[in-house]
Amino acid sequence: MAELQPKPLKYKELPGLSEKQLAEHHDVLYAGYVKKTNELRTKLESVDLANVNATYSDLRELKVEETFALNGVKLHERYFDNLGGKGGAPEGKIADMLMRDFGSYEKWAAEFAACGMAARGWVVLAYDLEEGRLMNVVCDVHNQGGVWGQVPVLVLDVYEHAYFIDYATGRKKYLETFMQNVDWSVANAQIEKYNLK
Repeated sequence: MAELQPKPLKYKELPGLSEKQLAEHHDVLYAGYVKKTNELRTKLESVDLANVNATYSDLRELKVEETFALNGVKLHERYFDNLGGKGGAPEGKIADMLMRDFGSYEKWAAEFAACGMAARGWVVLAYDLEEGRLMNVVCDVHNQGGVWGQVPVLVLDVYEHAYFIDYATGRKKYLETFMQNVDWSVANAQIEKYNLK
């Protein structure tokens, strides 16, 4: 299996998000999840498959932590990819889908922001493949809260490390800043990539 490599940020700073905030979040935390995923996968290559159980075993511990580290990579990559736009109301297919599934962009945005205040870790606007609709999902940690069979369309990191340098405990202001920096073309690209309807 090929080693994961950290993807570079496509911007140094954004309106309301300093270079220091973004760089520490990306270069330290995200890159650490990439490194840890690779370490866990290396250990899994030689793990003892004979002595396993559901209470504790090396295999169990490595597999659980692999989901935590790998989701840390994937969620951060989507979060960073979602940033860099001019904010404002979305256009294209995502705008149509938000209208259909939430009644309006404003109703969706209000629920998304409320989820951002309620979550401990992540808010994901996800498309449920079975239900055929968008929904906001709250994930308190990387490997808890996600729903099987969903495609992430927009990801918001609400762990304190995502905003503390610039906003201290001002999460509400950070959420406003996030929305002003959403690159809706990335959400539309996800919709097109997975042919979501």
